[in-house]
This record gives sequence, C-alpha cells and structure tokens, in this order.
Amino acid sequence: MSQSEKYSLVISVYNEEAVLPDFCANLEESILDLDKQFEVIFVNDGSDDQSLMLLKSFKNASRHDIKIIDFSRNFGHEAAMICGIDHAAGDAIICMDADLQHPPALIGRMIGALNEGRQIVTMIRDKRAENGLFKNWFSQLFYRLINRLSEYQLDENASDFFLISKEAADVLRNDFRERNRFLRGFIQIIGFDKISLIYNAPKRQAGQSKYSLFKLLKLSTNAIISFSKFPLYLGIYVGLIFAFFSIVMGLFTLWQYVFGNTPPSGYTTIVLFLSLSFSVLFILIGIIGTYVGYIFDENKGRPIYLVKKIH
Repeated sequence: MSQSEKYSLVISVYNEEAVLPDFCANLEESILDLDKQFEVIFVNDGSDDQSLMLLKSFKNASRHDIKIIDFSRNFGHEAAMICGIDHAAGDAIICMDADLQHPPALIGRMIGALNEGRQIVTMIRDKRAENGLFKNWFSQLFYRLINRLSEYQLDENASDFFLISKEAADVLRNDFRERNRFLRGFIQIIGFDKISLIYNAPKRQAGQSKYSLFKLLKLSTNAIISFSKFPLYLGIYVGLIFAFFSIVMGLFTLWQYVFGNTPPSGYTTIVLFLSLSFSVLFILIGIIGTYVGYIFDENKGRPIYLVKKIH
C-alpha cells in the first residue's frame, strides 16, 4: 500500500478505565513510529466507569484522527467490532481490544503482511499459562469441536485481533449482518488471501477480563450454531441408536418369553429406558428450540447496535 493510503484501527472498549491510559500511550507511540496515516475508532460499548472520559482526553491530546462511538447501552464485543468496521473509512482495518493483550506494537507486523499481498491477517494467540488449565482446555476443546462439526477449518486460538482489507470489510458489512455473530470465524471463511501470525499475548496489566464462563459458553454456542447444522441431525442419529437397542431388547424379551422358564417382568428396565428416552428427547427439543430462537432473532430485524453519540 502506498504512503497516502489510510489505516483504520477499531478498538472495542468496555469498562477499561484501569488500563486505558497505558493502552493509549502505547498505541500513540506505536503508530507514531510507523509514520503512516491512521484513523483510530474507539467503540465505547456502554461502559459505566470513566472509560468515555479517558477516551475524550486522549482524543484532545492526540495528533491523530480519533473518533469515539458511544453506544446507548452495552451491546457486546461482537457488536462493537462490527460497528467500528461499519464506520471505518480506511483502506485496511485492524480490530483489537484495549486491554493490552492485543499489543499495538504488532500493528506494523500486520501491515507488513498486508503489503506482501495478504488481505486478511489473523493473529493466533500462543497458549497463556495465566489462563489456567481449564480455559486453555476449553479453548482447545471448542476449536476441535467446531472443526469436527462444521465444513470449515478454523485456526485454533484465533483471536479478535486481526487485519482485513477494504474488500474483505465490504463483505462483512454487506453480507454478514447476523445478530448472533462469531466475527473471528467469519473472517476465516470469506476467502481472500489470508495469513496467520502467532503472537504472545501479554498478561492483562490491570482490570478484569470481561469474558466470564457464561459469556464464553454463549460465544461458543453462537459459533457452533452459525457454522454447523450437525446438532439438528443429532436427533436422527440418536433415534437410530435407540431404535437399534429397542429391537435388541424386544428380541431378548421374546427369547426369554419363548425359551425361559418364567416371563420377564422388565419393570425396572422399562422405567430406566423411558427416563433416558425422555431426557434425550427434551435435550433434542432444546437444541431445535435454540435454532428456532436464533431464526426468530434474525427475522425480527432489530439493529445490531445503537449509537448514542459520535465524538
């Protein structure tokens, strides 16, 4: 890309007052060293701390083109990223978080990959020991599961730290307007020349992670439903298994009745079998209901986000 072309930085912010001063200083230093034209878009995702005030102070002090998009309430990280992409005017867009676990110092490396002809640069997290065994195990299980269940192969440990060209961004803006999104997955399935770069994610310097176990489970559910129809087929497979065992049990009961000395009572077996059958049935109804709920959300056509003010 030529020197005259502009890069857009999209940064999602939610209650990051503890880390924002360090992040803004780090960001300012990193993009000044690159000597390129940037626009910086902060999306304040309904923060209820001093994040917005700190962002305004940074905007007033910075020499760069800073835009602050303030949501009317918290719409979630995915909505904040797609909002930033919608408002970005650059020839390439870099999405990142403000917690310093997406180091601004790596922006130059990502732009270098873009200049080599890549249109999508995905940043892959190295496993972090401070995440604990459970989170690392859960992340590994999630990617293995979604890669088995869907027709796509997603990079394991892909993060929300990525670069996309203007052409790729147009695809996301126009064709991927789903209410339940998995953006880091979308950028891996839309095609275009892509490269994955591994980086070491630093330990969070201040504040707390906004991804609780519940939010991780919700994100995982969104991803699986967005990328796979396998759970809907699960009822067929389970039904065939139950039919097989029912036939075997019926033949065994008939054999006992014909050749046995006493007719089988089978009361306990029947109760257990019915309990298991109804449990599986309700699970499958729940899976179908989840898909129907997602379809209902899409058909309502409500906005992905609402902007209160742009500073």
